[in-house]
Amino acid sequence: MNLLIHDLNDEEWIKVCDDYKGWEIISDNSTIKPCVGCFGCWLKEPGECVIKDGYEKMGALIHKADEVTVISTYTYGGFSSFVKNVFDRSIGWVLPYFEIVHREMHHKRRYPEDKPITFIFRGQFSDSDRIKAKTYVEAVCRNFHGIIKEIRFEECQVKSDKADESTLPVTSDPDKIVLLNCSLRAGNSNSKKFLDRLSSNIKGNTESINLSTYINRYDELAEILIEAGTIVLGIPLYVDGIPSALLRVMERLENYRTAGEKSIYVVSNMGFYESSQLKNLMGMVKSWCEKCGFIYGGGLAIGAGEMTGSIITSTDKGPAKNAAEGLNKLSAAINDLKEIEDIYADAYRFPRTLYMFAADMGWPKGAKKNGLKRKDLYRQVHM
Repeated sequence: MNLLIHDLNDEEWIKVCDDYKGWEIISDNSTIKPCVGCFGCWLKEPGECVIKDGYEKMGALIHKADEVTVISTYTYGGFSSFVKNVFDRSIGWVLPYFEIVHREMHHKRRYPEDKPITFIFRGQFSDSDRIKAKTYVEAVCRNFHGIIKEIRFEECQVKSDKADESTLPVTSDPDKIVLLNCSLRAGNSNSKKFLDRLSSNIKGNTESINLSTYINRYDELAEILIEAGTIVLGIPLYVDGIPSALLRVMERLENYRTAGEKSIYVVSNMGFYESSQLKNLMGMVKSWCEKCGFIYGGGLAIGAGEMTGSIITSTDKGPAKNAAEGLNKLSAAINDLKEIEDIYADAYRFPRTLYMFAADMGWPKGAKKNGLKRKDLYRQVHM
């Protein structure tokens, strides 16, 4: 069985559907829900998402396929929001446990194979765009144990269902600062902890918003964001890039290119140790700013976020020192509306081996709370 994941509309699909007869097809039927970062696919129903919307067994489906082909609109250096949503919901394909691959922390494999994947990007591309897309899918395959069979770029004018820009409001308050927590774990998330720490040093008219409040109300959230002169995005890493729910908001904000100057700052974090693995995410935000005509003010990338987030709520010292210093520099830039170079903050003087050991010890404990045994975490789901 071969598997196709695509974001083509009905008109585009009719033109190519004969090429995929007999394939398993994953397309957008408007029912897919975003990954909420709950770890349920590791700790409650290992290998299977706890959200039952028809996309809950994506990891097992990828495993079952002999080959996978992905067709996606090129979006800020990576996948469109729908295709990214499918990959976000496929994280059960791998195990929660860590290993070192090419000097980076990654997830261990759940299934024995390295899956061959063909990536087809559609849109209009510069040489830089092609490099960004290639770099991104390399990162995805490195963590998902995939093999890039081929990367193709199809030059075309991708049809959009976005509203006409001329019908949308174009005013914004230059003094308003919105801090958007882009983790769907909302107040329990590390993204919120880092934003709260940052907010304590920001002067002016600030408003904190949880993206989770606006699921399926993305246009409403876009209208709130466009009124701000400064937006600070608190973003967790999902499958080596931006979470799909935020991508949906970013796609809508392209409608407001004439809204005047708007500064965008980023605080990103992830469970992996090396903050350098957030470069793709930071680059995607930069590409989005360029497309929308916004000013990219700079950002902070925080490694070992699961540990650093819990520490920084009580102290700026110890492993949280680098992150705290980065937050201070970023808040100063926001207060002065200055642009700074991205800051990459690893855990201060905390060994990677110890971080991995502590993290791996935590998974069986979490599973036990759900009535599972250690061996259950290795479960393989079959279709």
